Amino acid sequence: MRRLLVANRGEIALRVFRACRAEGIETAAVAAPDDRGSLHARSADAVVEIASYLDAAEHVRAAREAGADAVHPGYGFLAESAELAEAVLAAGLVWIGPPPAALRAGGDKLAAKETARAAGVPVLPSGSPDEIGFPLLVKAAAGGGGRGMRVVRSADELAEALAAARREAAAAFGDDTVFCERYLERPRHVEIQLLGDRHGTVVSLGERDCSIQRRHQKVLEESPSPALDAGMRAAMSEAAVAFARAIGYESAGTAEFVLDRRVFFFLELNARIQVEHPVTELVTGVDIVREQLRIARGEALSEQVTDCYLDGHAVEVRLYAEDPRSFLPQAGRLERLRLPEGVRVDTGVEEGDEIGTSYDPLIAKLIAHADTRAEALAQLARALRETEVAGVTTNLPFLRWLVAHPVVRAGSATTAFLTEYPPLSEPPVAAAAPAWAGGWRLNLPAPPPAPVPEVDAAAHEHAPGVEQSSLVAPMPGTVIKVLVEAGASVSARQPLVVLEAMKMETPLVSPYDATVRAVHVAEGDRVAGGALLVELEE
Repeated sequence: MRRLLVANRGEIALRVFRACRAEGIETAAVAAPDDRGSLHARSADAVVEIASYLDAAEHVRAAREAGADAVHPGYGFLAESAELAEAVLAAGLVWIGPPPAALRAGGDKLAAKETARAAGVPVLPSGSPDEIGFPLLVKAAAGGGGRGMRVVRSADELAEALAAARREAAAAFGDDTVFCERYLERPRHVEIQLLGDRHGTVVSLGERDCSIQRRHQKVLEESPSPALDAGMRAAMSEAAVAFARAIGYESAGTAEFVLDRRVFFFLELNARIQVEHPVTELVTGVDIVREQLRIARGEALSEQVTDCYLDGHAVEVRLYAEDPRSFLPQAGRLERLRLPEGVRVDTGVEEGDEIGTSYDPLIAKLIAHADTRAEALAQLARALRETEVAGVTTNLPFLRWLVAHPVVRAGSATTAFLTEYPPLSEPPVAAAAPAWAGGWRLNLPAPPPAPVPEVDAAAHEHAPGVEQSSLVAPMPGTVIKVLVEAGASVSARQPLVVLEAMKMETPLVSPYDATVRAVHVAEGDRVAGGALLVELEE
């Protein structure tokens, strides 16, 4: 390889550039028309403008124009696209990723579940709502990162959830295929990092615990998982490797599982590098991107991979431009950005850059590594205290709260953590394990958790005794759907408008039973944060 093009943007493009420079490989970037001024475009040896990050032919054209002989897909966009892999290979370029057949076998989540089942790996039931019942999870077949996912608790929510998931999946991945899967209320989310070479060697690099999530997106990841002992780690690793071998997997990939007490179920294979790969790199000493380059050159996995072991503990958090309570994406210019020293920092922006509404609002990943979990969390807490951002609202207050929370410190958080402990709420006095965490089970369905505060407070301007209320945009975005018209009667919690920002949809609902006095937007309108959308009167 002489010059490598990254068919992606932002933080992951810069991460791959670093690995290329360590290998003596030149770099090429692609940039959409609205993204030419971004840091990744400024940092490469060459840059080519493309029409869209979701157009495989554009990436191949850009590689040829830039004189690149290899393509790395990063994560998101077309990272798991067999069509992109085939187009790259057909153009005579080196593809830094799994072969197209493995991408098809692992990337189609429905087909992957069947392969896992045939390989003896336990999977959650999927099928029609009548077959699996409620609650269920609608999932995008082609994607990840929380896009195209909806929890559905009753039949009357299903049609809108399916439609919204399809729109999000199409916008994020260019494929609107979705399916339904049984939903567990309070599992742990644990994933196994895999590396496979072209000589038949597939290795597990241990696990990451990614249980703390918002909107089905991870906010804190750590390795090793506080929920696993050596026996459970070996069993999950064996299952992950068995699945990878079954599909002829090569390059880096991640097998995702949910863990319900001591029973685990395979969810999906992410046939790409993960956002949270740095925690594995810190506890193993393996540079996963450089291993991907070795594999693509036809070399065997390095001895560091085949002989690796987990050393100490690593914890990562994601600093986003988003509201620290509602997690709604925010936009603005980074007037000041001070990132900490003493921890690993992976970022795709720098001071002065603009955070827009078209792409993921990630500012930086902060990753601490120490001998023990307690020391790693303490180190991360210090790093968050040193971090400063001005010009755009971020989740920094939430991250400081999160890392100090006694339930997080105790290592007992599940995927329901932010439902049971709303962001920035007063933490419990003690981190006692909840009743359901023990070795027993009531023969009753778990009660549905109370909803996390979402958009209501940000979207409504209403005071007691006032007969009129305004529904306003809680963040900049595009109006995807207008569900009411002037004069309509609406009930409490009824969706009125759906906004899209960062390829995620947010329904805005009525705060109470009311009549629509006026609608001020139409579908397709781009609106600023605080823009008046709908007027209501009781």
